[in-house]
This record gives sequence, structure tokens and C-alpha cells, in this order.
Amino acid sequence: MPEPSYEELKTRLAELEKQQGTRRTGSLEFRVGEKGGISVYGLGRFPVTLYYEQWIRLLDSADKLREFMEENKSKLKLKG
Repeated sequence: MPEPSYEELKTRLAELEKQQGTRRTGSLEFRVGEKGGISVYGLGRFPVTLYYEQWIRLLDSADKLREFMEENKSKLKLKG
């Protein structure tokens, strides 16, 4: 396997820097991992990974989660 040229490395570095800039804007990125889990990047330092059935359960409970969050807002740490 030949080593990449200087120009190829420079192009790849520019692509990676562009991707990192995108993550800083608060956008979320979804990926399927090797074991079949769905990972969400962009929420914090580490990705959140759950399996399909777990995501369905969580999404089905979204209204209850929002209600719980509002009821406990005074106890939660908020940015800003």
C-alpha cells in the first residue's frame, strides 16, 4: 500500500478540519456502529449510543420526558 502524497494528506486534513468546525456549531451527527447501535454525536464530549429498540422506547417517551424536565427545571443545571 503506497503512502499518501503531501497533497492527499493536505486535502484530508482540510476535510477533517471542516468536519470539526461543523460539530462545534451544535449540529448533531448520527452513525451506525460496528455492533449495530446508533450513535449521536454533538451532544457532549462523548457520543450517546443506543440500539434501535432503545431509541424507539426513548422517542415514544419524548412527551413524558419533556414534562418531567419542565417539572424539575429548578433542579436542573442549565447553560446561560
